Amino acid sequence: MPTEFRNCFIEACAATLRNGRGSLGRVGKDSAGDRRLKTFPDRYKTQVLLLLLTLVALLVQGYHPFVEDAEIYLPGVEKILNPKLFPVGGEFFLAHARMTLFPNVLAFFLRVTHLPLTAGLFLWQIISIYLLLLACWQLAAQFFPGARARWGAVCLVAALLTIPVAGTALYIMDQYVNPRNLAAFAGIFALASLLEKKHLRAFLWLAFAASMHPMMWVFPTSFCILFLVMERLGGWWRKTRVEVAGVLAATFGIGLAPGTSEAYHRAALRHAFHYIQHWTWYELLGAVAPLFLFWWFGVIARRREWRKLECLGRTFVVYGLIYLGMALVFDLPASFEALARLQPLRSLHFLYIVMFLVIGGLLGEYGLKERAWRWALLFVPLSAGMFMAQRSLFPADAHVELPGVTPRNPWAQTFLWIRYNTPIDAVFALDPYYLHIAGEDDIGFRCLAQRSRLADGVKDNGVVSMFPLLAEEWWGQVKDQLPWKDLKAADFSRLEGKYGVSWVVLQQESADSSLDCPYRNGTIHVCRVP
Repeated sequence: MPTEFRNCFIEACAATLRNGRGSLGRVGKDSAGDRRLKTFPDRYKTQVLLLLLTLVALLVQGYHPFVEDAEIYLPGVEKILNPKLFPVGGEFFLAHARMTLFPNVLAFFLRVTHLPLTAGLFLWQIISIYLLLLACWQLAAQFFPGARARWGAVCLVAALLTIPVAGTALYIMDQYVNPRNLAAFAGIFALASLLEKKHLRAFLWLAFAASMHPMMWVFPTSFCILFLVMERLGGWWRKTRVEVAGVLAATFGIGLAPGTSEAYHRAALRHAFHYIQHWTWYELLGAVAPLFLFWWFGVIARRREWRKLECLGRTFVVYGLIYLGMALVFDLPASFEALARLQPLRSLHFLYIVMFLVIGGLLGEYGLKERAWRWALLFVPLSAGMFMAQRSLFPADAHVELPGVTPRNPWAQTFLWIRYNTPIDAVFALDPYYLHIAGEDDIGFRCLAQRSRLADGVKDNGVVSMFPLLAEEWWGQVKDQLPWKDLKAADFSRLEGKYGVSWVVLQQESADSSLDCPYRNGTIHVCRVP
């Protein structure tokens, strides 16, 4: 790093923490550092620091482009880029893809830039984190006059990107690119724009969120509406509580058709987090405790005469109570089983981002102040703890899976061999619960191998829980693959006759020696169906 830029950066960091008014360049009236910083506009200094914080957050969070829900979202992108892919089983990801512009936007970006898929995904992950932190900076500026409070807010969110959101099975931001990540920063930008009275900009951000995710846009939108109502009424929200609840319920109630088949019930049972009665006590605490925190935030803000933060605290209390009530109505009665797929407590995702932002701002303002050792004492152990938690989730993979680097996970190696060495119209069968096998690390077959497979019992049943009409087809395919470890060559031939299965992926200990297996890596065999 050039000496001049390094000195400039050090001065900017010092000024950011020292200056209570948020001026990044004022470090001394006649200092040499001040003269250098005057040539580097404040907004660029902030953006450089946010970009550096983004890279630190990525190192803490980790990056795994083909895990978990990437199995649902990425095949839609791959199908647009190559329409010949996935001739079988496309309904299990196209159901989501048709409800969002995410695959179209990502595919368009890759075509225009001519970037490989892995490089494009990595770049979008960095952009997503950066935009979330930039949105948090802009929102924190609406609540806190000092720079140290704003940096406290942004740093805490950056450190906690992968903290679980109560019992919703969500993180603040996932370790891979997906529509939720894009809707997250759009929702925070929308709230920041609303507080600045830039209503058109807020609407555009909410529209972008709606185009990315068919559900997650509802929560920031409903909050913004509720905030405007409560701001207009000056806190006398009780006069309109019934109307507000009715608007939110109507928003969720459009186009619902309960699914009550036995197959749907089996899929729903595998997603217990949809039902609040299955949450553990600490997950329930994670849903209720934030409401008390926001009430406390409102009290602090009233004393400091921070009007926007005071109104925000009151609004989040009402917002949280409304969605908690909806969860109880949707989740508890057995006759409403299909309504639980709306997951009203996903509203906590938006609430958690703002909650940690406010906590970080208060810590920066009243606790950390200009003491660098205090910042280190808080964020170094916190980041280390989050790092270790992520390593324990994906122990067989590199913590940051860089584009172009050969994966070390034998399952990922197998899926890549399949991509480059099997026909594009090949249909695979593998253990329907392969994602739960130790060492597999939740790597999706479709999105990495780019080949069709029969329905699985983990990710595809998540699709079924949202789209009940797929339940019978899903359960039929899963049943025909059970018990997987007992299937032999004759059973695979049966799958070939019924579904067109031409290849199977087997663990070494359960591989049938009579099969022709052109690929073996000591853990997994890839075999042709006779």
